[in-house]
Amino acid sequence: MKFREPLNQDNFLMFAMKAYENPSCKGMEEFFEGLERIKYIKRLLNKFEKKDSLKERLILNHIIILNNVFGAEAAARILFFKLEPEYHSCLKSFLKYLQVLPNTIPELDLSQVPQDHRIDQILKTIR
Repeated sequence: MKFREPLNQDNFLMFAMKAYENPSCKGMEEFFEGLERIKYIKRLLNKFEKKDSLKERLILNHIIILNNVFGAEAAARILFFKLEPEYHSCLKSFLKYLQVLPNTIPELDLSQVPQDHRIDQILKTIR
């Protein structure tokens, strides 16, 4: 999907709809349920930052599902756009672990986002 302009509040929904590819989708409700996964990821990352409690497998599952219905590049762009910058390092670690981190995205300079080494260590233990 070619949509190179940076995401903003005005074009986000159109971008997400164009990227959404779920042949078994039954309607708009299912599309919006897919976007709700972003809120779940945000809550889980917030809990990790506040309580140092990480549910890494649940986060991985949500990211994998988003990748399946939006594609890897679009899912990464959506996640980086919707999640606050304080979660970008965590997100980068998960996307890198899953090998779905794009080289570039228009919304930010990925080279300036460090990985979260705490999460990297946890993800190394998953078999």
